[in-house]
Amino acid sequence: MGKMRLDKYLADMGQGTRTEVKKAIKKGKILVNQEIIKSPEYKIDVQADIVLIEGKRIVYEDMVYYMLNKPQGVISATEDRRAKTVLDLIEDKKRKDLFPVGRLDKDTEGLLLITNDGELAHQLLTPKKHVDKKYFVRLKTPLSEESRNHLEEGVDIGEDKLTMPSQVFFLNEEKNEVEIIICEGKFHQVKRMFQAVGNEVIFLKRLSMGSLVLDKTLQPGEYRLLTSEEIERLKKNA
Repeated sequence: MGKMRLDKYLADMGQGTRTEVKKAIKKGKILVNQEIIKSPEYKIDVQADIVLIEGKRIVYEDMVYYMLNKPQGVISATEDRRAKTVLDLIEDKKRKDLFPVGRLDKDTEGLLLITNDGELAHQLLTPKKHVDKKYFVRLKTPLSEESRNHLEEGVDIGEDKLTMPSQVFFLNEEKNEVEIIICEGKFHQVKRMFQAVGNEVIFLKRLSMGSLVLDKTLQPGEYRLLTSEEIERLKKNA
């Protein structure tokens, strides 16, 4: 990372707007390596310097990766005046440039990656890569073998082409709970696929995206940082 202006460093780490952090610096609230620094343009070494604001150390985070188990009723956006967003759930975020990778419908639960790594997000979302996404689906009526075969071969959801081949696994004897693996990410795709075979999704939860699998210990609304192994795997596979 090298050198960075002190005011940018503090603003990037969520310590206020550029104007607010400049005021704090000029008031002498910032220590760099135990010295009061009153110049906003003071260049700090991101890796080596120790920055304190009112006694609290501010450690610089460049790229951040959170796994969220998105609950129902929350929208996959960075901000919204009327509804709670997935970013509102990340209470200990330091960076202000976080965003969700892709979208889950408001009433859909499950795995959502939240990061500020635009390159990785692009690799995971680009249609060229066909990244697998696995969903748990509860249906209004049992799914017939015939419908399952249609879904696996590709169905007409009103786009130019049929959906790409998918995999569907029955989870119970009633055949109204299934797992589906798709490699596209069209708008409301899973719901539209089941509609195309005359069924209706009543509950939907994303279980995985590429190599990233939802942590079973995370309750809806809970999140954690990705492990270094999870980050490595995602980047390697993407």
